[in-house]
Amino acid sequence: MASLLERYRADLAGLAARDRLRALAPRAGLDFASNDYLGLAESPELAQAAAAALARGVPVGAGGSRLLRGNHPEHEALEAEAARFFHADSALFFGAGFSANEALLSTLPQRADRIFHDALIHASAHDGMRLSRASSHAFPHNDADALETAIAAWRASGGVGQPWIAVESLYSMDGDIAPLDDLMSVALRHDAFLLIDEAHATGVLGPGGRGLAARFEGRENVISLHTCGKALGVSGALVCLARPLRHFLVNRCRNFIFATAPAPLVAACVRASLTICEAADDRRAALQARVARAGRELQELCGVAPSGTQVQPVIVGADARAMSLAAAMQAKGYDIRAIRPPTVPEGTARLRLSLTLNVSEAEISRMIADLAETLSQ
Repeated sequence: MASLLERYRADLAGLAARDRLRALAPRAGLDFASNDYLGLAESPELAQAAAAALARGVPVGAGGSRLLRGNHPEHEALEAEAARFFHADSALFFGAGFSANEALLSTLPQRADRIFHDALIHASAHDGMRLSRASSHAFPHNDADALETAIAAWRASGGVGQPWIAVESLYSMDGDIAPLDDLMSVALRHDAFLLIDEAHATGVLGPGGRGLAARFEGRENVISLHTCGKALGVSGALVCLARPLRHFLVNRCRNFIFATAPAPLVAACVRASLTICEAADDRRAALQARVARAGRELQELCGVAPSGTQVQPVIVGADARAMSLAAAMQAKGYDIRAIRPPTVPEGTARLRLSLTLNVSEAEISRMIADLAETLSQ
């Protein structure tokens, strides 16, 4: 009998031949790879919050799904606090941003509906759409006019359901920002729901770190996703939405119904992180100073256009070039990773520079000088 593993070996060999094989790598060097934008993940504030929660008896594990015995007071306290913080009608806590995004798009759009999504939206959204009863359509990145044309064409061809618009507010691989005002105008003209993934904006942008969609929170056609494992420094995800939609998820979302609830200890830590975040204007200002400095120096020394946000791509095109540049920068003491297709479109392999409070302005300048030297070789 042929080896049961042969097809998997062949697939991996094919990835290796195309320079697409991934492998886990340990942490090493200065942090230019994480999404810990405010430097909270290893902060004494969150360590103290975790210790205090354990001391007052908050359990490490939930022991079951939320609909069984896993619904802990810490979950409910977090959801109430998140609704207040984000100015939303209600909130629901999931164990991860990926599963929350997948859950929303696989559960809320119904059979006659159509999901119109930005062409560069996250992989989790694509997985949700594959599981959805609704059909889907990609519109060109950040092009609200193309979106409106697509919705109109769907209606003209007999589309009778609800349009859903799915976007990110700050794109994780390009660092650019969605035209949310234009997208909201389209949504209102076509009675559409607008689902906004705030993963890379939460904690960093908007008033009090509430995200770029903060001005739209609380509207019945707006659903926002705030991941807790990036700038908030913990894990999980908070979905903010109208109360009837929350109740629908609790009753219909398989990802919520059948999953063991997130750890109550994690919920307690996210509550603490929201408190820190609300008062973290100094952290946000310090991060924006690093973003501005990096943008100036990348433009001057490397000829790289600044994104204007803490996510800064250096697009080099070829996979091999991206991998060799990343290896060279890692050898110089910087944790910088190459991003290749299919995570990004073909021909746009890149270094993804993530700017956080885990590095100083001086370290950023040193990294960019070394990057300029490496790019010139």
